[in-house]
Amino acid sequence: MKKIGVLLVMLISMSAFSQDKNARATMEVDGVCNMCKERIEKACIKTKGVKSAVWNVSTHELNLIYDARKTDLNTIENNIAAVGHDTENVIATDEAYNSVHNCCRYRDESVVDDHKDD
Repeated sequence: MKKIGVLLVMLISMSAFSQDKNARATMEVDGVCNMCKERIEKACIKTKGVKSAVWNVSTHELNLIYDARKTDLNTIENNIAAVGHDTENVIATDEAYNSVHNCCRYRDESVVDDHKDD
């Protein structure tokens, strides 16, 4: 009977622990259009452990749900920068930035101005 009690406590502890695996985070990511949105979200989803990634074109806010046991925000930000987008903490290399389509050049004020009417 004692063994069953110990086993029950272990199962309850494990189920309580597994419920805390999903972390939520919000961060700012630079971009200007729906092509940027697709690229940013795809870079996140390809990161092992990311379950949801939604980037808002007008606010530049990225909402994430990810398994904190499999990845962390630094890894996600590095993957976003690798496809050419700056985050709050990681700046894309010039090579990565230059790989984005010309209409996605968020560092160019004239491109940003062109997207303000959209």
